[in-house]
Amino acid sequence: MKDQRKQSHELHIRVAAHCYVHKYRQKSGNFGIRVIQRHRGREMSEPRSVRDIDLAPTAGKKYWSCEREWREEFIYFLMVDRFHDDLQRQAVTGSGRSASRGTREQLRRFCGGTLRGITRNLDYIRDLGCTAIWLSPIFENDDAPDRNAGSYHGYAIRNYLSVDPRFGTKLDLIELVEEAHKREMRVFLDAVANHCGDVWYYQGDVPYYYSDDHRLYPVAGWRHPDYPVPVELRNPDYYHRRGQIRDWGWDSFPETQWGDFFSLKGFNNDENPAGLELQEIIIAAHRYWIREADIDGYRMDAVKHMGEIAVARFCQAMREYACFLGKRQFFLFGELVGGDDAINRYTGPNTPGRVGDKTIFYGLSSVLDFPLYWILPGVIKGFTPPMNLVNRYEALRERALNRGELGRYLVTFVDNHDQIGQNYKRRLAAGAWDEQVIAAIGYLICALGTPCIYYGTEQGSAGEGPSDEFIREPMFDLNDPQKNFLNKDCRIYSEVSKITAVHRNYPALRFGRMYFREISGNGWDFGFPRGHPCTLAFSRILAEEEILVAYNTSTSERRRDHIIVDCGLHSPGDKMRYLYGSQGEASVERHPDLHNGSVSVQLDLAPMQFVILR
Repeated sequence: MKDQRKQSHELHIRVAAHCYVHKYRQKSGNFGIRVIQRHRGREMSEPRSVRDIDLAPTAGKKYWSCEREWREEFIYFLMVDRFHDDLQRQAVTGSGRSASRGTREQLRRFCGGTLRGITRNLDYIRDLGCTAIWLSPIFENDDAPDRNAGSYHGYAIRNYLSVDPRFGTKLDLIELVEEAHKREMRVFLDAVANHCGDVWYYQGDVPYYYSDDHRLYPVAGWRHPDYPVPVELRNPDYYHRRGQIRDWGWDSFPETQWGDFFSLKGFNNDENPAGLELQEIIIAAHRYWIREADIDGYRMDAVKHMGEIAVARFCQAMREYACFLGKRQFFLFGELVGGDDAINRYTGPNTPGRVGDKTIFYGLSSVLDFPLYWILPGVIKGFTPPMNLVNRYEALRERALNRGELGRYLVTFVDNHDQIGQNYKRRLAAGAWDEQVIAAIGYLICALGTPCIYYGTEQGSAGEGPSDEFIREPMFDLNDPQKNFLNKDCRIYSEVSKITAVHRNYPALRFGRMYFREISGNGWDFGFPRGHPCTLAFSRILAEEEILVAYNTSTSERRRDHIIVDCGLHSPGDKMRYLYGSQGEASVERHPDLHNGSVSVQLDLAPMQFVILR
């Protein structure tokens, strides 16, 4: 047995046509595993230390660059474990919703989705009209089934330098990005730089909670001899070690930045010697994936829980390195759960601020628009006053150089994977009509911002329940290996793809100023809608072109409201043609009061009808 172990000191085990494992003896005497892969004849080993990372541009490689602005994208956000597995499946057919099924126990564990499953179905995402893909975290996660529900979500990282083997390999990621680029699609990864997985434990291996700003607890032990990776992260000083954030501490400084994110272990990314070393390690690890896989951006998780200067340093480092490789428009958008006061200082032209005696610029391209997410679904479904939506945009005007530029700084959405702050989780389509789902996504596509659709929404996925797994349904049948739910005939999918075609063809919907429009039932008295049902309408104006978007919020009544349009661009007798949602034209009419120079169009809208006119 001893002789056999000596011989295995440099053992190479071939595990696939392009991959083998190098087994080596560590200084501790334990055996380690390093996966070595081949890509187009080039050997690609997986580093375990930042010292092993090569950040020089790959010889002979031309990195992909796209000139589209961020606000021109339509992002498809998917959870890797839930989109598609490695099986060859057939999509269900028909115009109805494609309902995914799974027990709570099934949904709390890995379901089997892979990077290759995404690659094989890129055309499904492209044909919906999406131009970018945002992947949930793909790096190797905790594997203990009794912690973090198996970490299928990806947010409990223990190895920042390797793809989680349950999702695939580095080569699978490279292939996915290459195939997406062939389709002119960007690929964004999820960056978890605030914390890592539950890689170590407190004394007694029981939960510790934040109690004192100055009280640090010791690391009682590491859960695995080979993790975390990079190996430099095996330093207790790189963690805050103050216990979990308490229920009342999520918006309380410094607890919100120094406390652990539940059982996940919060990094010390402060401006002290250990914190600066930690930041350089995290930066190197994320630069590595730009170099290796040619990705096009990062979504930054839990931004408000990081130190402000750490956010700025990370963003600047990623953007500069991407430019160094020849990649332009590298996209950095943050998850920042809060109202406008919280998110306003992180993006846009007014964001330089002071932290102590330092002036900083956060460097995020955009943030997820949680304030809109909290309002829009209710307005579309008739539960929330429409003026809340109007007021939300009015509150943003101070941030904008102009009303069109504002769209650069917000990633808009109406559904997501965790629905923070809600005790009962409920997807957009749960209890909603197809027409309401179409109108909600149509609104995002046509309004200011970079629209983002949560996977499955286009199929009417309607999960709901008391915890996250209920809104994270797989797009493949867990009980039938022959079937998936990537149904292009589904009515919601089909209608969204028609709206995205209009979005691509008319620049005003991507770059134009946005104005909510006053309406009138009698053609004389105009004003913003105050309640439901109503006609909700806004215009996008670019130079000499106006695009009008309108939606009837009623679920049962037709509405024939008059809608104000720009009198400088339209004259009485002009026609506005339907681009989506109806046929024919609407005539521009003069206001009955000859002293009133406004003009309007009258639209006849069926219940929940969504239309676009030019």
